[in-house]
Amino acid sequence: MLVCLLASLVLMVCCGSAAAQTADTLIPDELRLHQLQLIGTHNSYHVAPADSVGQLIRLAGESVLQGLQYTHRPIVEQLRDLQIRQLELDLFADPEGGLFATPLGRTLAMNAGADPGPDPGRGGVLNRPGIKILHAPGFDFLSNVSSLRSALEQIQAWSEGAPEHLPVMILLELKESVPNPTGVNLVPWTDVRLRELEAEIRSVLPPAACFVPDDLKQAGDQTVRDAVRKRGWPQVGGLRGKVFFCLDNEGDFVRRYLESVPSGQTPMLFVSVPPDHPRAAWMKRNDPVGQFREIQELVRTGFLVRTRADADTREARGNQTLRRDRAIASGAQYISTDFPEPVPTFSEYQVRWPDGRTAVRNRLLFPE
Repeated sequence: MLVCLLASLVLMVCCGSAAAQTADTLIPDELRLHQLQLIGTHNSYHVAPADSVGQLIRLAGESVLQGLQYTHRPIVEQLRDLQIRQLELDLFADPEGGLFATPLGRTLAMNAGADPGPDPGRGGVLNRPGIKILHAPGFDFLSNVSSLRSALEQIQAWSEGAPEHLPVMILLELKESVPNPTGVNLVPWTDVRLRELEAEIRSVLPPAACFVPDDLKQAGDQTVRDAVRKRGWPQVGGLRGKVFFCLDNEGDFVRRYLESVPSGQTPMLFVSVPPDHPRAAWMKRNDPVGQFREIQELVRTGFLVRTRADADTREARGNQTLRRDRAIASGAQYISTDFPEPVPTFSEYQVRWPDGRTAVRNRLLFPE
């Protein structure tokens, strides 16, 4: 009986992996990445606050709490089972370790005699030095992966087991302030911290696993933008099994990041900049309704665009599909959601391609 059970489990795992591989390989190698549309998750690490902490958040307003009531599956499950191909991670510097081990909201709940919910620092994971992943240190602190290193290790392990997967965009938002009380002094993203970020990525992911901005350039291309304007993004066949990193922050953060790159070394992260910037290749345009025409123009030019199908759980609670439908129609290549599968207590709302597909031909560039 035990042998049969083990055999069944192995078969289930193998079949699940094969199904994911088949979904990715349905996309022809000769299509270019900007000619596809893929699904991503917003705040891919996020776990909804425990009830006791949620009651504290509610003091700031019911809509504030409602906007945080979504929970994502672990990262590997998103990649393997839900065919997610864009992840978003919020990063906080914690060079000494322990900065986020005792969240303010959890302490207040415990002092009130309430169940504080899961301990985010169980096993001492938050006491170790290194870049941490969470939404807000004070109250919205639960995460399905505690550190950037752990997230990268999980992504790399999955990628090695699925070498034909479509490229995965990893969106990094660097945080050094949040609007709500934190209970701690957050660490700024200085040049040193920014260099540590790139060093951490390079220490986990081998060069062959990463696609970096200058990889777009070919002979005769002076800038990354030149390459995209001439050819768009590379063909899928040359990007399988790879990940690429994009800086979610804009404005001054872009300047600080680019200036932090040592002389003689090229940036590892794609940056969201105006279309005329020398490093323009990818843009963040989160409003597919208000920015619909702009997104279409960028996509037709060959740029990659990431947009959001929903926000603050509003669309899911009311099964409102306008924003999702406009995101798809806009041609944005990466469509981010908090609901890659429905939450029955909200509605049947979800953002997912039919038939378990990983990607579809871009609806703007290949109208049906």
